[in-house]
Amino acid sequence: MQVTETLSSGLKREFKVVVGAAELSKQLDSKLHEMAGRANIKGFRPGKVPVPHLKRMYGKALMAEVVQKTIDDQSKQVLAERNLKPAYQPEVKLPEEEKEVDAIMAGESDFAFSLAFEIIPTFELQDVSGVELTRHMVEISDAQVDEALTRLTAQYKAWEPKEGKSAKGDKVTIGFVGQVDGKVFDGGTAEDVPLELGSGQFIPGFEDQLIGHKAGDELTVKVTFPATYGVKDLAGKPAEFAVKVASVEGPKEGTVDDEFAKKMGFEDLGKLKEMIRGRLSQEYAAMTSMKLKRDVLDALDGLYSFELPQRLVDAEFGGIWNALVAEMKKASKSFADEGTTEDAAQKEYRAIAERRVRLGLVLGTMGEKEGIQVNEQELQQSLMARARQFPGQEKQVFDHYRKNPSALIELRGPVFEQKVVDFLVSKAKVTEKTVSREELQAMVQDDDEDHSAHDHDHGDHDHVDHDHAHDHSHDHDHAEAKPKKKPAAKKAKKAD
Repeated sequence: MQVTETLSSGLKREFKVVVGAAELSKQLDSKLHEMAGRANIKGFRPGKVPVPHLKRMYGKALMAEVVQKTIDDQSKQVLAERNLKPAYQPEVKLPEEEKEVDAIMAGESDFAFSLAFEIIPTFELQDVSGVELTRHMVEISDAQVDEALTRLTAQYKAWEPKEGKSAKGDKVTIGFVGQVDGKVFDGGTAEDVPLELGSGQFIPGFEDQLIGHKAGDELTVKVTFPATYGVKDLAGKPAEFAVKVASVEGPKEGTVDDEFAKKMGFEDLGKLKEMIRGRLSQEYAAMTSMKLKRDVLDALDGLYSFELPQRLVDAEFGGIWNALVAEMKKASKSFADEGTTEDAAQKEYRAIAERRVRLGLVLGTMGEKEGIQVNEQELQQSLMARARQFPGQEKQVFDHYRKNPSALIELRGPVFEQKVVDFLVSKAKVTEKTVSREELQAMVQDDDEDHSAHDHDHGDHDHVDHDHAHDHSHDHDHAEAKPKKKPAAKKAKKAD
């Protein structure tokens, strides 16, 4: 094998590798002799098939295997001998001319290919022991527990039959048949549908037309499906619904007592309040952790500046940009609507991508230096948390990750990142400060406006760093500075 470095500029590297025809033929012959010892072909005794006959039948297929193994083996050797860490899987450029390819496959010509990639930049890890951080804490008051309890009772409000006409806040039970262009459409017919007026569950304008009606009334509701409605054939079209009101109920004043707690599955009101306090504690702890994590990453971002692998930046930017464009299209928004231009937005989101990649490399390098690992138990906990995000589809989620081991890397990334952040917090100077719930919420909201990217999944995160996934970008509330105005598509409510 002959290796020639053809490019060394910044982080970019390119090598030309030449493997002699004799070496390829030797590997092919080895495969053919191995096959001859176990081949069972009609007309020949088992294990006695002549090698020339096998070469005529399987030579091209076996040579393709030899070529692929050669690429894999020699690529690893080039990297290992030069102690190079590619930032992503090297791009392999193969011969394209048909005559040249045929000669290689026939063992008549040397095999030449090239490897192109960018290396992981080297940088000195900074001392973080002097970094000052504040852990913002919220003390849970009895008033907050009572407030949460009030919200809970509102979700489980009781109803009682109401005489007379319906009003906003009442619940009606209806049946309806919808038509578009004079024809009944799929999903537009239903019976015994409960609907709280003013809840916004149905198409805009639908619920308003039900106010002022009593049980037994029949009416025609006229609405227009939103332009962004999920069913293409209905989007933007006017529709008429023949509606019959089966019943009208008004909210019944509920009593928060032990009996209510038992209906909720608790021993008494005290146990219910205990559960609520625990939930609030978890909620505030999550906000505290989120704020602290963002402060850590902001501090890191101020400590590092180094050249980045452009393919990683391009991939990160592509994912962010594609999600943004899709979101704006869904919301029928333009860049002018957002008070910016496409060029300005691209510049801003590329800065986000660069920050993501830079912090990913820093966290990965720190984690590697400190020997931080994600164990199987932590990975399973992350998988269970992901499954809980899809109620009723947990089995499908588990099956997806079981059948796609590479997808587990996406789960591993955020866990690894958080462990590195926790390590950094343990080394920094951290003071605790008690704040109100509103103050902490405002801090997190400010970070949402100034530091976080859009919540989306994007692909081609192949910056592997070998043993430590730098795929931190799947944890989207940490490292970025986004535009102040974020396109927000409103969800259209269906009437089925």
